[in-house]
Amino acid sequence: MESAAASTRAATVDLRSLLSVAAGGLCALLLLLFATSPFPLPSSSSFLPFSPSPASVSSSSPRPLPPLFVESALSRPAPAPARLPRFAYLISGSAGEAAMLRRCLLALYHPRNSYILHLDAQAPDSDRAELAAFVAAHPVLAAARNVRVIEKANLVTYRGPTMVTTTLHAAAAFLWGEGRGRGADWDWFINLSASDYPLVTQDDLMHVFSKLPRDLNFIDHTSNMSWKAFARAMPLIIDPGLYMKTKGDLFWVPEKRSLPTAFKLFTGSAWMMLSRSFVEYLIWGWDNLPRTVLMYYANFISSPEGYFHTVACNADEFRNTTVNSDLHFIFWDNPPMQHPHYLTLDDWDRMVGSEAPFARKFLRDDPVLDKIDADILARGPDMVAPGGWCSSEKRDNGSDPCSAVGNAAFLRPGPGAARLQRLITSLLSEENFRPRQCKVEEQN
Repeated sequence: MESAAASTRAATVDLRSLLSVAAGGLCALLLLLFATSPFPLPSSSSFLPFSPSPASVSSSSPRPLPPLFVESALSRPAPAPARLPRFAYLISGSAGEAAMLRRCLLALYHPRNSYILHLDAQAPDSDRAELAAFVAAHPVLAAARNVRVIEKANLVTYRGPTMVTTTLHAAAAFLWGEGRGRGADWDWFINLSASDYPLVTQDDLMHVFSKLPRDLNFIDHTSNMSWKAFARAMPLIIDPGLYMKTKGDLFWVPEKRSLPTAFKLFTGSAWMMLSRSFVEYLIWGWDNLPRTVLMYYANFISSPEGYFHTVACNADEFRNTTVNSDLHFIFWDNPPMQHPHYLTLDDWDRMVGSEAPFARKFLRDDPVLDKIDADILARGPDMVAPGGWCSSEKRDNGSDPCSAVGNAAFLRPGPGAARLQRLITSLLSEENFRPRQCKVEEQN
């Protein structure tokens, strides 16, 4: 009996040893297969019952920052199959600005881009009808079908939230398309006014931005509200443009409110270049931050100078994508007044030396615009700014070389591309990019 029991124990030990060896061999085989597999191993988060969205992760959990886009990265040539970027432009104006808006459109035009033109409700319907007729009759604009005129105009109140709603309206229209649910193919949304003007060609802009990550958002911003905290954030105002048919000034409610604690306020320039992913977040709002902040800024003076900045810098997905610049040359008083100076020929050296792709504000038909057309854009009167896409390279008897579209993907960048490249390299340098990104500063 004892010998039989001993034999049983020995068999059990041998079986366990055999199983251990087999298990070890199986593990080694699996590791070998994973090491030689062309597919990456799944991360630990892949085994969770769900992958938490960035908005659901606690703000106390540190998130790794994306790598810096420093000079060394920008100096590398773009990959051969790099896709050229496309831009979606909102150009807005008011009464008496239809001609300026049309000139700005021609200076900015490229068949790869998309454009929405908005004359607010203060402008007569005849101005919108004439603008739409101009687009329909222009041989290139009509053929490319990439320019739309907002027929049902919005009422925009100066310093009111209705400018934000107009901007969001255009952004949503770019995402939606012409009623078909599929918007145009574009990478960045740019809002301009009729008193803006480009300082580079669209070929210059596309050439430089083809090297950049498509998720960058160019927003001039700061958390230092200074006097704006008391003068703009705390007052309660009502914008009559939200519910009236005629334009009127804002009016104030006597009571004041405290500054928010659910999110941090940021302020800056009303002019910006936003990534498509950020615009989708603003319009679709898969968490409630864009809507909450929009409701707050409905009672905020000069809300276009804060809404987009506050959303971007309070959203985990986007705070690390901001570049602290509005890409504009604007000449302000010191300290700045409500409006910047109108630019003239006296500002030429400063304007070009800024290396910015856009400038504002300009008076209608100021001689400095003619100089920009001649020296930077090579644009003739009432013609679109030429580029590599134009079907003809030479003018015969003053004819328009861009009366038809050739190869829209062919670029012919000029000196403006070199200027813009220097600016972008500086903005994305180690000294300027991360240190100036959604930084929470002490209040003055």
